[in-house]
Amino acid sequence: MMIGFPKSQLTKRLIASPIPDLVLSIMYLYLLSQSWEPDTLRLIMNPDNNYLPTLSGIVLLFSRVTTVASAWVHLLAVDLFAAKQVYIDSLACNVPARHSIILCLMCCPVGILAHTLTKIIMQAKRSASAKDVAGSLA
Repeated sequence: MMIGFPKSQLTKRLIASPIPDLVLSIMYLYLLSQSWEPDTLRLIMNPDNNYLPTLSGIVLLFSRVTTVASAWVHLLAVDLFAAKQVYIDSLACNVPARHSIILCLMCCPVGILAHTLTKIIMQAKRSASAKDVAGSLA
């Protein structure tokens, strides 16, 4: 909806709704609780490494199906949250955002970067246009 019908009132209502965020949060908490094993805390906070995780510990942690599932839902929630923020900001700033929203949903940091660059470019274009109009009126 954010991509296909960004200015629709239905899209705006859906984005304002906390329901998708709550559903993903509940799914994440459930999967996280199911993925917890006796050695999970030691893998996350390794006492032999100043309570920092090690790469081998992370690899072991992510070799578990439920841990990967919980991480995937976590990524979905964060990507959706970022895409919603980009959508809301694009409406407020009147800049195109379809490309940024798609990128946020696939690889969040790239989408945020794309949106930031789009805003900078659009502001520069608007500033140049305003100067051209002001110059032609003088």
